Amino acid sequence: MTAETWDIVPQAPPDSIFKLTAAYQADPYPQKVNLGVGAYRDDDNKPWVLPVVRKASHILLSDPTLHHEYLPITGLPEFVSGAARLILGDDSPALADDRVASVQTISGTGANHLAALFLSKYYQFDGERVVYLSDPTWVNHFAIFENVGIKQRTYPYYDSKTIGLDFDGFLAALQSAPGRSVFLVHACAHNPTGVDPTEEQWETIAQAFIAKKHYAIFDSAYQGFASGDLDRDAKAIRYFVRRGVPMLVCQSFAKNAGLYGERVGALHLIAPNKETATRVRSQLSVLQRSEISNPPSYGARVIALILGNPELFEEWKADIRTMADRIIDMRKRLHSLLTNELRTPGNWDHIVNQIGMFSFTGISTAQSKALIDDAHVYLTSNGRISMAGLNSKNLRYFAEALDRVVRTV
Repeated sequence: MTAETWDIVPQAPPDSIFKLTAAYQADPYPQKVNLGVGAYRDDDNKPWVLPVVRKASHILLSDPTLHHEYLPITGLPEFVSGAARLILGDDSPALADDRVASVQTISGTGANHLAALFLSKYYQFDGERVVYLSDPTWVNHFAIFENVGIKQRTYPYYDSKTIGLDFDGFLAALQSAPGRSVFLVHACAHNPTGVDPTEEQWETIAQAFIAKKHYAIFDSAYQGFASGDLDRDAKAIRYFVRRGVPMLVCQSFAKNAGLYGERVGALHLIAPNKETATRVRSQLSVLQRSEISNPPSYGARVIALILGNPELFEEWKADIRTMADRIIDMRKRLHSLLTNELRTPGNWDHIVNQIGMFSFTGISTAQSKALIDDAHVYLTSNGRISMAGLNSKNLRYFAEALDRVVRTV
């Protein structure tokens, strides 16, 4: 055997979401529906470039001073500071005290990875190196922490009986976990369930974090996408900061700016004081340097321009409301079709009670498979659908297909 032979490398299974998308694309059926994609689609089932992003891009490309030099290792300064203000709030006590260490990342995935890598090197775990993830969660969370040598455990989150939040189970996990455990939570529009705690529940959750001195990782991939309001969707994070919960915040602009392929994100660590934040930022810079050296500039420049220009910022908020309102409207119309017109067996109130891009329908694996095989409706095996994949042209087709499998499978 020569040194470059890789016979021991096993074949990896295909990513489930990308496999689903490939199957959809290969399907010649004219009424096929893709409800697996995690990206916004307009009412014509087309990718939507936000008008404000088009305008910002035009401004950038018309700027004769624009260049393609490297960004600093920690990112475009005006983007990084603007992103921190957006997620933490202009009146954030952490920002006022200059104790936030922020760096630009390769979207939300890169933020999660850098957070995990930093924890693996510098967090003083009491006992096992473990992170607690919600059951279920975005599947990539498991791989990210596995790759840096941190084990994963799950805490109760989704209640299949109510198709809602298992608040008692979540709270019990926080209370029974060893002190100073690391818990990853979704800031809003929980992926994949669409189930979020209420404001009052978040307050109780924060109190449990404080009582056990747990460390929080907030994954914020959908700010603005849940309610249509950037500030409302950041309430949980801002409340935890005010209560003094130690935390990391992973932030993505893929969804709320439609910049999926530009990979625009940020990581923010809330430190106890300015001196600690300075040291943390220096080590994040070292880690970033060894992995990507310098983050990409185009998407960061677009977001920085939008965040720094009051007129463009108001236009962005309007674009976000356009996307969020369309998804909310699809929820209402689907709920009405299933409940009032088709009278589909079961209670479908969870469709309108959930929030954000994704919804857990509550159907079984067999029913999900039947939707794919018989109706050419592509969704994940756990019954998760992307509400952005529904529109005025395919909504009835999907509702009738769902009604059929609920009655027969």
